[in-house]
Amino acid sequence: MANPSRPYQRIPYLILHRDPAGPGAVRDVYGGTGEFVALESHLLRPENNPSNSVIVMMHPIGGGAYLPMTTALAKAGLHVIYCNSRYRGNDSALIMEKCVLDLGACIGDLKTRFGYEKVILGGWSGGGSLSLFYQDQAENPTITHTPAGDEVDLVSAKLIPADGVLLLAAHISRSITMTEWLDPSILDEDAPFDREPSLNIYDRRCPERPPYSAEFVGRFREAQVARNRRITGRAKKQLAELKASGHPDAERCFVVQGTMCDVRWTDPSQDASDRRPYTCYLGDPVLANDGPVGLGRFTTLRSWLSQWSYDESRANGVRNAARVSCPVLVINNSADLACTPSHAQRLFEAIASKDKGFVEIKGADHYYLERPDLLPEAVRAVTTWMADREF
Repeated sequence: MANPSRPYQRIPYLILHRDPAGPGAVRDVYGGTGEFVALESHLLRPENNPSNSVIVMMHPIGGGAYLPMTTALAKAGLHVIYCNSRYRGNDSALIMEKCVLDLGACIGDLKTRFGYEKVILGGWSGGGSLSLFYQDQAENPTITHTPAGDEVDLVSAKLIPADGVLLLAAHISRSITMTEWLDPSILDEDAPFDREPSLNIYDRRCPERPPYSAEFVGRFREAQVARNRRITGRAKKQLAELKASGHPDAERCFVVQGTMCDVRWTDPSQDASDRRPYTCYLGDPVLANDGPVGLGRFTTLRSWLSQWSYDESRANGVRNAARVSCPVLVINNSADLACTPSHAQRLFEAIASKDKGFVEIKGADHYYLERPDLLPEAVRAVTTWMADREF
């Protein structure tokens, strides 16, 4: 078994790849280098332990180069690359199809720059559905345009399929997670603070109290999907009007209020787990519901359709997993405040590959910050899985 305290080098480097949209396209990230996209990356390479395999991690908005799991894998003797997408730290205008191109550029680069032969995608949290979306399009390329109709050709990109996928504390997708957290008591996006008390679990006037009845939860979930679809309808209508006006590249920005409202936060019996009750990963869900860092709080018409729309987003872990044939390992942390057990189970059940495994780390939180003593257990699961497959 790999030495869990092996020294490693952290090598920061930059990947420049050409944006196929061309130099005249409207930019969706701040700054830039003309027609090129710059991806900040870190190679964590164990000393005196060469390997032809590497774990590649990317999250839609990044920020994981110093995750406890990332460094722990390197200390265990595994080679790891954390590559940030072009949308590092800001998902306001994020296009999931472009994240796939960024991940593809990283994989192509690591093979030529560092000579790695085998690639395992390390899908952490929101990187899980991105990894599955990438692998789906690498194995079965079909997409040539975004849901908004803009050309982002994943077929001609000739994405290199990964040899395996790790789903580490991963949720199903940004679009499904957003929908499950949408405040269903908002019935009018133009009056987001006039909320329907019978659906507002944060309002004392709500007649329903936890533990919630199955009837109420069903009505709550249906109203969440309906709200997502109303926003999608507005986005499609406005986008069509802009294109019809003679400005096909024009965009509009908007705010989505109420994006941290889930019966799981107020009723521990919903999707029951070892998580701490009456809170969420952003703290008090009542405050986070309208706080500045909620999911999709600031977005655009195109980004909503690609990233957050329940029906239009193609980055859907369950649908993508059903078209993935490589080996997949799912690791669920039983005290995770964000990625609850049903997400890991739904992903596992959807995976088409006959080589799939499921490991639960009992008592572990999302980042292993509250229970660092459980991180070695997760690392052993990964190293054993990789060794068994000669990665």
